[in-house]
Amino acid sequence: IMATARMKKIFSFVFVIFTLLFGCCSATVYKVGDSDGWTAKDHLYYHWTEDKEIHVGDSLIFEYDHNLNDVTQVSGGLEYEFCDSSFPKAVYNTGHDVVTFTEPGSYYFITSNHTQCTSGQRLGVFVVHDPSSPSPLPLPSKIIPSRHVYKVGDSKSWGVYDSDFYYNWSKEKQFNVGDGLLFEYNNEVNGVYEISGDLEFLNCDPTSPIAVHKTGHDIIKLTKPGVHYFISSEPGHCGAGLKLQVVVGTTLNVPKLSPLERLTRW
Repeated sequence: IMATARMKKIFSFVFVIFTLLFGCCSATVYKVGDSDGWTAKDHLYYHWTEDKEIHVGDSLIFEYDHNLNDVTQVSGGLEYEFCDSSFPKAVYNTGHDVVTFTEPGSYYFITSNHTQCTSGQRLGVFVVHDPSSPSPLPLPSKIIPSRHVYKVGDSKSWGVYDSDFYYNWSKEKQFNVGDGLLFEYNNEVNGVYEISGDLEFLNCDPTSPIAVHKTGHDIIKLTKPGVHYFISSEPGHCGAGLKLQVVVGTTLNVPKLSPLERLTRW
């Protein structure tokens, strides 16, 4: 009898733990457009998002006829605004697409059918951390090995020169994950905006930056492969050519050394 009572207590304790772990952090799945689904209807998705707070871990379901349509995720607000699907982050076309958010931030979805997109078939959502769970701690910087730090513009630093100066500066360099960029400038008249998309870069649009740097001595570590965009915080400076685009590759493989080789390297 005592053993049975002890087992009941153990099962009750396990049940409470599972409830605390999973019950408090349950994610929400939203069907985009509700009964309308994913379709061309002016202002539908603006009103659909008005009363929703979407958290990390939540998901969107897009339902539509995959023979006629798709879901294209784009990088930034300008691609969304102009229905530009030229450089998509992702394309979904199953007709029943589930997109789960793993990071906070702004997300933009359009259809690649330009006519339908301009008729209202586009969705922008802002994703926040789940308030019931703690924000993730930043990863220690040593997880990404420190590699080479490039001083942007070399001796000329971050300033206004000819329009191709930073294009020519970057094109001969090979940037990898773990490398860093050092921006040096007068922070009373300038700054550095990291932005997300090609159109924002071309149009010097600073309205939705990923990050803002303005110390005058900014070291930015390149933590992800792909294209990274930086523009001056001053629109006139950016328009005159003060902007930088770098393509970042994966970290180069480090050869594994035997214990004897490691000893002889010291």
